[in-house]
Amino acid sequence: MVEFLKLVTPEVAKDYFYSFVDKFENKTEIIETKCALGRVVALPIIASENIPAFPRSTVDGFAVLSKDTFGVSENLPGLFKVIGEVVMGQPAEIEIRSGEAAVIHTGGMLPKGADAVVMIENSQLTFPGEIEIMKSVGHNENVILTGEDVKEGVEVFTQGTLLRPGDIGALMSLGITKLSVFKLPRVGIVSSGDEIVDPEQKINVGQVRDINSYCLSALVQSHGGIPNRYGIVPDDKKKLTEVMKTAFVENDLIIVTAGSSASVRDLTAEVIDTIGKPGVLVHGVNVKPGKPTILAICDGKPIIGLPGNPVSAYVIASIFVVPLLRKIRGEKYFEKRQKLKGILTINVASLAGREDWIPVIVQEDMESGIKTIEPIFYKSNLIFSIIRADGFLRIPPDITGYSARTEVEIILI
Repeated sequence: MVEFLKLVTPEVAKDYFYSFVDKFENKTEIIETKCALGRVVALPIIASENIPAFPRSTVDGFAVLSKDTFGVSENLPGLFKVIGEVVMGQPAEIEIRSGEAAVIHTGGMLPKGADAVVMIENSQLTFPGEIEIMKSVGHNENVILTGEDVKEGVEVFTQGTLLRPGDIGALMSLGITKLSVFKLPRVGIVSSGDEIVDPEQKINVGQVRDINSYCLSALVQSHGGIPNRYGIVPDDKKKLTEVMKTAFVENDLIIVTAGSSASVRDLTAEVIDTIGKPGVLVHGVNVKPGKPTILAICDGKPIIGLPGNPVSAYVIASIFVVPLLRKIRGEKYFEKRQKLKGILTINVASLAGREDWIPVIVQEDMESGIKTIEPIFYKSNLIFSIIRADGFLRIPPDITGYSARTEVEIILI
C-alpha cells in the first residue's frame, strides 16, 4: 500500500504552486474591441485624445454667462435675449455676450463666451426671442469640460484588466477598435475510473455517470478558458499516460479527476511525474472536502489532480482551479472573489488545523434587509446538495468553527 498523503495547508500549497506558475508565459493576440468582452488586456492602453474633445452641456436648456444669473429667482427673474441654437454634431458658431443665451441640447458644444447652462425647466418664454431665467447657475454648472472624463496621455486600462461591458464602450469612445489581449487558455479535462460511464449510457449496478468533466468544463468556460474533454480513462497506467501526454501537448493546463487518493489503484501522481519536470509539487491538502489534491508543474505547464467525488472536485476547483485559470489568462487580480456578509443561523464546527469549506444558502429579509447564512450539511458524493448553494463559508485552520448569530463572510459561487 502506498504511503498516505503529506498534507499542507491550502495557503502553503498555493504559495508553493504559484512560485512555479509565475514562470508561465501568457500568449497574446490582437482582436476587435467589439469581441473583447470578458477578455484580459495584454498591454496598457493610453488615451490618444481628450474625452470629451470639447466642453458639452449635460442638460437641455440655455447656454449663458453664469455671472448674468446671479441673484435671479422666481420672484425676480432675469431677462435674456436668445441669439440662436447650438446645432448637434456641429461646432458651435455662436458667441455669447452679457445678457444673451443660446438654445443648447444635452451633449451639445458649449458656445464661446458661455460658461454654464440653465436647465430648460428653470426658464420660460416671454416674447419671441426672449426668455426669463428663474434660477441662478454657477461657473461650469451643467457642463462637462474638455478632458474631464479622460485626458490625453492618461493610462485608461492597465495590463491585466478584465474587460466589462462599459469598458467596451469606453474603448470605442477613444476610437480603439482593436487591442491586444491575452489568449484564452486551453484546459484539458480527463476523467479516470473504471466505474465512470458516459451520461448517455444506461448505468449498471456499481457504475456512475460522468459528472466531473462536464461540471469542470462549465466552470472553465465561465472563467474564460477553453475546455477540452478527453473522455473517460480506465484505471490503467498505460492508457492514462497516453491520454495525459496527448492532453499535455494540446493544452495550457490539465485537470484530471479521481486517482488522487491513497489507493493502490490511484495512478495519477505516478503518471504526472512521467509527463515532465519537476512533476508533483503537492500531494494532499489539509482541507475538507478535497484532501487528496495534487498540484504539479510539468515542463512549465500546471496540472491539477482533483478528487473523484463530485462535491470535493467542485470545492477544490473553486479553491485552486478558478484563481489559477484567471492567473494564466493574465488577470491582474486573479484571487479577487465576489463576497457577501450575513448572519450565521446555526453553530458550525471545524477541526483545528484543517480548513473547511461549507456550502451555504443566503436568505434575505425583505423588510429589514438582513441577510442570513444557512449551512448545507451533505453526505459525500451528493451533487444535488451542492447545487442549491449560493456560496461557500471558509473556516480557516486556526479556529474551530463559528457560533450561531455570528456575522460571517462567504465567497459567492
